[in-house]
Amino acid sequence: MTDRSMKKIKYYYNTHTLRYEKLETPLRVRLLQVFGFIAACLVTGLLIVFIIFKYIDSPKEKILRQENDDMKESYGLLQDRVNQLELQMDELENRDNNVYRSIFGAVPVPDSARVQDMEKKNEVKLVTRMAESDLVKSITSQLNNLSLRSGYQEKSYVIILDMVKNKEKLLNATPSIQPVSNKNLNRIGSGFGYRIDPVYKDRRPHLGMDFTAPQGTPIYATADGIVRDAGFNTGGYGNRVVINHGFGYETLYGHMYKIKARVGEKVKRGEVIGYIGNTGKSTGPHCHYEVHRSGIQVDPIYYFYNDLTPAQFDRILKLAAAGNQSMD
Repeated sequence: MTDRSMKKIKYYYNTHTLRYEKLETPLRVRLLQVFGFIAACLVTGLLIVFIIFKYIDSPKEKILRQENDDMKESYGLLQDRVNQLELQMDELENRDNNVYRSIFGAVPVPDSARVQDMEKKNEVKLVTRMAESDLVKSITSQLNNLSLRSGYQEKSYVIILDMVKNKEKLLNATPSIQPVSNKNLNRIGSGFGYRIDPVYKDRRPHLGMDFTAPQGTPIYATADGIVRDAGFNTGGYGNRVVINHGFGYETLYGHMYKIKARVGEKVKRGEVIGYIGNTGKSTGPHCHYEVHRSGIQVDPIYYFYNDLTPAQFDRILKLAAAGNQSMD
């Protein structure tokens, strides 16, 4: 019986000696064979690893890929919410400027001021420890902007709330009557706009209304306020009084014969502040009356609503529109 555990011995037929001889492999050939086998194994293994990592995800990669997909979905939902908040903020700011502030005659707030004011006061701290990915930076920037705008909007509503509380003061400070007694509407000498100048005889801006009356006729404050100026004016108004009513309103009364009001004095609507005269650049006894809103002269005819009916207003509107000669 042959022992299978015995090492197999190979022989070859030697044609020179005409007999079988034992085949012995040189050490150099054996080493090359071993090295070739190892190299083949390594190449095969690398190919297998490459194919696995190229086309087959590892468990960790599968988890990361799933997390990435979830983050993208969450970011999409968050972006939709941010867009909704921006639309709501736009609507609030629009109402603030075009509704709430217009009711009280307040100046609208520019969008740049809403952000710049908050940045100066550092009322919102920007996020600085977040990852630098594009998604995070984008959403962080939008949230910071919304935080700035909402913070300033809250401040604006506080101001508007104060306006609501001061509504009575605002109404009392708004010019709303004629500066002289004019029940029959027969004392309108000249209206607001371009009129013929009585001295130079050319068309020039007339930035107030002229009320004719006999010298000494009382002139009334048209709203509550504080007298800012009372005295002779070299610019053509003669003896004049300027009242600061607050809330951006001022009124001017010119060409007085005598001034009753004093600088710094508080006056009420309907209180006598002086008497009609013919001082300064004037062609006859009258009161030149101006209404200033935020530093700009506006047509006083729209500030007589307390003592005119709709029919009277329509009539005085036509009288003031006549392109006649002004009295100053």
